[in-house]
Amino acid sequence: MPDLPNEYKSGWNRVIRRMTLAFACAAVFANTGTGQEIRRAVPVQTPAAQMPAPQIRRALPLTTATPTPSPSIAPRIVASGSVNDTALFLAGLPPSPGSSLLPLTQDPEWQRHAAFFNQAWTRLNAIQFTGIRTWEANYLPDAIGVIPLVYYFFSGPDFLYADQFFPNANSYILAGTEPIGPLPDVARLASLGQALHGFESALNSVLRFSFFITKDMKTDLQQQELKGTLPIFYVFLARAGMTITDITFITLDKSGNPRISNGAASSKSGPATYGVRITFVDAVGGRPQTLYYFTTDLSDDGIRRNPGFINFCAQQGVGDSLLKSASYLMFESGFARAREFLLTHSRVMIEDDSGIPITAFASTKWDLRFFGHYSGPIDVFKQYYQPQLEAYYQSSNPAALSFGIGYRWRKSESNLILAIHK
Repeated sequence: MPDLPNEYKSGWNRVIRRMTLAFACAAVFANTGTGQEIRRAVPVQTPAAQMPAPQIRRALPLTTATPTPSPSIAPRIVASGSVNDTALFLAGLPPSPGSSLLPLTQDPEWQRHAAFFNQAWTRLNAIQFTGIRTWEANYLPDAIGVIPLVYYFFSGPDFLYADQFFPNANSYILAGTEPIGPLPDVARLASLGQALHGFESALNSVLRFSFFITKDMKTDLQQQELKGTLPIFYVFLARAGMTITDITFITLDKSGNPRISNGAASSKSGPATYGVRITFVDAVGGRPQTLYYFTTDLSDDGIRRNPGFINFCAQQGVGDSLLKSASYLMFESGFARAREFLLTHSRVMIEDDSGIPITAFASTKWDLRFFGHYSGPIDVFKQYYQPQLEAYYQSSNPAALSFGIGYRWRKSESNLILAIHK
């Protein structure tokens, strides 16, 4: 264990337990230029696998009105056992003894599915998660301890990396254009094998390259049997060793006030923002945590039409923030409100170069540290090249990253920026 202050050791112990759990599961199924402060960091290195590059397409804000959710996602309090058993099952982990889903684990398709996820998590632990934890211990040990709140805009259902960078947050607030979908009902799937194959396909890019491809994700989540972001959250929570205790569908009015969803927006209150609140506990420590996910348009026009999400966030106050593979949206004038919100409501921000442009971080307000290598955006985003960022990298001799992140997903090409508010 790194030489950490006592207040961080409990968080680190949790990390070790979770990584041990992931490896144990794999064994079971194996046979199946300004005044900003720039400081030198010590490089950490681990091997990385070579893979073909994914096709990246420009992520676009929503341009249509918020859809009315189907009656199948009407609010209900669900017994934790049934929700958690479904999460375990979808994650390729055995449900609890006596669960009605237990017989389905004898299906060869589920056993193949379990092997798929065990192999994926073994690989993620080896080339991603271990490196992230080491990086945090060296450069941001506060992230290992308990923190109140994490914002992750333009995230889609990527709780996976929110949890890796900030494992002990009390609350996580994620937002994207991807739909929430209904509660997964494994017992009613028309074809278990087909559904599980489609689900694996939807997760392919984040498991291999660390990010979702927004356009593909929206298509995948609407066409397959396991629809929406909820099944993906289930998998990430189960694989993190969490127990889901409640799922509640909510809406936000224009002022950001939440209420349990009744399946349709009230015409008197105007457009509503649809979301889900997931509460869960760590299987070891038992501390409750909350994940919010909202389907919303974070462009200035979208916020103007429907300000519920940004007002809800304003009510929560200052937190830590993560931005990753954000399509350089906040480089555009049409995303000024989201950019300014994060700059004024973040104590710490972790981002790659696709998040907020480096010129937006005033030297009087932020200390910056740089990691990895900056070689400019990939071709589809080449117009967002940042000469000032390249100058920082050339002058500060940043530490290498031992994990890949962002669109340049190979660790030798990835970059990471740590911004700490003064």
